[in-house]
Amino acid sequence: MYSKSFKILALAAVSQVGFLGFAKAQTQIKARGNSSHIAYIHQDTLAVVRGSTYQYTVDTPEDKGLVSTNPNVNQLLSEVAAADGAIHKYAITDKNGNIKNEGDVITGDHFVVATANGKTNQSYFIAVVPGALTGKLILQKGAVTANTKTALTLYFTAGQRTPDATVKLILPAGINATMDNTTVNVIGRGDVKLKDLATQSIGRTGTHYSYTKVGDVSITPTVNGGQLITFNHLDLRPANGADLKIVFQNIELKKVGDYVFSAMYTTSQPQQLSSLGKGTEQAVLKVTSTIAGFERVSDQDLQYRETPDTYTKASFKWGATLAAAPQLMQSTDKGKTWKPSATAKIDVKNAMATVSGLLANREYAFKLKVASGANKGESNIAWFYSGKLDIKNYGLKGDGVEDNTDKINEAIAYLERLGGGTLFFSKGIYSVRTVHLKSNVYLYVDKDATIQALKGNDAPETTWFSDKKYRSGLSPTDSGPYQDPENYMTKQDVGHHYFNNAMFFGERLNNVKIIGNGRITGNGNLVNGDKVMNNAPDNRADKIFVLKQCTNLEIGGIYRKEDLWYDEEKDEPYYRGKNGAKLSNDNMLNIDRSGHFVLLATGTDNINIHDNYMGRHSTSNTRDIFDFMGCNNVDATNIYVKTTSDDIIKLGSDCSLGFTRPARNYKVRNIVGDTNCNLLQIGSETVDDITDVYVDNVYVLGGNKAGFSISANDGSHVKNVQLNSGFTGPIHSRSKMYRCTTPFFISISNRGRVIGADAGKYSFMENGKKHNELLVKNVNIGEVEDVKINSVDVYEVYSGSSYSGKRWKAYDGTQKKSSPIIAGYRLPDAADVDGGLDFKLPNGKHTGYVKNITFNDVNILVKGGNAVTDTANTAPELGVGQYNVGDLKVQPSYGLWVRHVNGLTVKNSTFNYEKRDSRYAMFFDDVIGVNLSGIKLIHPQDNPFIMALKNSSGINADNVIYYNDVWGIEPKQLTNITSTAAKSTISIIAK
Repeated sequence: MYSKSFKILALAAVSQVGFLGFAKAQTQIKARGNSSHIAYIHQDTLAVVRGSTYQYTVDTPEDKGLVSTNPNVNQLLSEVAAADGAIHKYAITDKNGNIKNEGDVITGDHFVVATANGKTNQSYFIAVVPGALTGKLILQKGAVTANTKTALTLYFTAGQRTPDATVKLILPAGINATMDNTTVNVIGRGDVKLKDLATQSIGRTGTHYSYTKVGDVSITPTVNGGQLITFNHLDLRPANGADLKIVFQNIELKKVGDYVFSAMYTTSQPQQLSSLGKGTEQAVLKVTSTIAGFERVSDQDLQYRETPDTYTKASFKWGATLAAAPQLMQSTDKGKTWKPSATAKIDVKNAMATVSGLLANREYAFKLKVASGANKGESNIAWFYSGKLDIKNYGLKGDGVEDNTDKINEAIAYLERLGGGTLFFSKGIYSVRTVHLKSNVYLYVDKDATIQALKGNDAPETTWFSDKKYRSGLSPTDSGPYQDPENYMTKQDVGHHYFNNAMFFGERLNNVKIIGNGRITGNGNLVNGDKVMNNAPDNRADKIFVLKQCTNLEIGGIYRKEDLWYDEEKDEPYYRGKNGAKLSNDNMLNIDRSGHFVLLATGTDNINIHDNYMGRHSTSNTRDIFDFMGCNNVDATNIYVKTTSDDIIKLGSDCSLGFTRPARNYKVRNIVGDTNCNLLQIGSETVDDITDVYVDNVYVLGGNKAGFSISANDGSHVKNVQLNSGFTGPIHSRSKMYRCTTPFFISISNRGRVIGADAGKYSFMENGKKHNELLVKNVNIGEVEDVKINSVDVYEVYSGSSYSGKRWKAYDGTQKKSSPIIAGYRLPDAADVDGGLDFKLPNGKHTGYVKNITFNDVNILVKGGNAVTDTANTAPELGVGQYNVGDLKVQPSYGLWVRHVNGLTVKNSTFNYEKRDSRYAMFFDDVIGVNLSGIKLIHPQDNPFIMALKNSSGINADNVIYYNDVWGIEPKQLTNITSTAAKSTISIIAK
């Protein structure tokens, strides 16, 4: 509410100008940096834009997303500031001079300004005009040195979301962009040269996606000697930070002065609107004769290691070529006084400097002093904090009671302004809502420190689409995810496509670390259920760490080079020292009660996750541990999870960014844990390709799905996955799997959760049973290819995870158990579908085969106990919404069950049971090319057959030994088999 005195001043100002006239400008105002509604301020007119857009919160009904962008009174008041930085008071009045406290601003209203002392006042006439909300144009560097080649980076973000957008970028004279020297990154899809934008991949889509390319671009000259870059047909509905990142390489500006850049954009939906290229859509580059590109060089190593000079030594670089060595100056009083850096080493040739021997825990300022030449004078200032900045310097008690969020975010922002640094959490308990991570800022959690979550985290972000169609379910008959093929929000579950509602959040950052051997806990305030968005607004956070489209991320304990493994007697992890020594795990970062995710990394590259202990203090309220969605170059090493309800290591690719992104190059090593789901899972979100995954040394303590799982559901190509190949380093132990429903589950299904997918409901017969469910019509069946599994010992094959509470409940015959499974996918034949099939997949294929699978030196001991009647079981195909081992029911074999596979090798392996299992040892259904060699099986006494083949060919068996009913009894060699072909079902007799 406004004071009585201010109301009097406001009314007086209006009376001076009249309702239709204007006073001569006395008090100048400007749009704040956060302004999006102000089109322009000219003389005594304040123009604001009006329009509409689609905007959904998690609470918006599906048909209520169309909203007005007209500013209300409070919004407009918050977007104005004094041009000279003075303190003013503001009010908005209607045409009759009445102060408006609420409601929308309309043409004819007045914006009234009064100074603090009331001596000067002014009224601006408000004009409301059609227009798009003002965007933001930001220069990464605000100043450069004249006559020096440099790279300029611009970021542009549209003020509102839209498909089929046009963005125009006006460059000042002297930039000289070309299709070869300039790159663009559209909504985080990746940097490409302008000439390659039209051919850049749009990712994996179904045929009902309206875009065939990322966009078009052209460059034309302007009358003032500058250039106009026009981007057309951009899909700006997804919001992933800056919409355009534009980099101009090798720019050399000759003239000193200000260079003005401006940008504007045009929407296409829900109405055509344009921004004006004013205010925050302008950016000014200052070109100086002095050194303007002086900056500190931050450490980009993905492995944090402290040395004696980590925090007492700093390095710097600059772009200009100098004739003589400059002097490095330093200050410890925020630049008030300066002196030469006594220990500075200057490398003039490479334009670099290093200073050492700095005093600990001080803020330093540095600059270059150039004595002569074209760059004579002093450079800009670079900063460095020489130590770990203790968060208690910001007045925090660490008592676990007060909300520390704002102070922690303030400290992080401070270190970011210095160019990076380490924020130290010393002994204490720090309570937070959402911590905003920043580039080059590290968080170090000391051994006696705890960071714990409060309720009231940042709200889930608003979006162009509603995601409620997905929330209706995932059954084989639920068409919600496919009703709008372009709605990327319905293609994965709710936890994956909201990012802001986290304990720690970062977007489009570089070089972030969370390290130490303290504790980070969700404290029971992070939700782990799919119905999280049904909660009250202060209880919608469901993850600890979210890193979206970032680079160079490290989360881990204090590094040690030894391998982590498991002590069965102590039920604890240990590090393998020399000569069998079991070393302490007190270096590990402790995380617990993490909600849906410990880490959701989406579109993030160069990740190092290491030395993490999950559940030391609590095993409750935890679901997925590390989820990597569309990430590349990932190392995950020395991870221990006491127990959790979902996957421990999860690789996938989804549509949550508004486009798909392939994943490649994973090195996973020394993973020990117990889970209600899978220890390692590739999928179930698999919209784009996943290749080159290397996993060594796993110890599965329990898994109520699988120890090792690949679920290719959405049309992707999963290729080159290796377990225990030694690619990540020496194989120190045989991998072990205990208490898994199945040790291996490698499958393809037909879920098709990708942008542009279409599905229809069909009635068909399968294995004598009637189905009435969805089939995906326009997305190719996925592929799994080149999987190699080596040196694994499997015991206690049943759903024995300790997640249910007891560690571990012995098998009593009631728990689920399943055979090792490899299963491709086949659509129903047209003759089996009521009315036939009315579609063909884009590649024309009807079956998706798993290809080239190798088991070598794998020993499997199952529980057994199944009757011979189970050999007649036929599992259903894995259709929409079906991608778990339980969907395949009971298999007809106790060893391998294989269907729709092209190329299988099993060698030097054993298949055994604890209790007689009267099923086949192996069953092959639609399998092309099987090579069995050097394997041992057990032949149940009450089944005359040891293997079965159905519609299979190219089965070769050599040196296959089987025992009579009990392992070790009457070993016999199976007659060698060469190129057996089976068009129906045949069984291989043991004789």
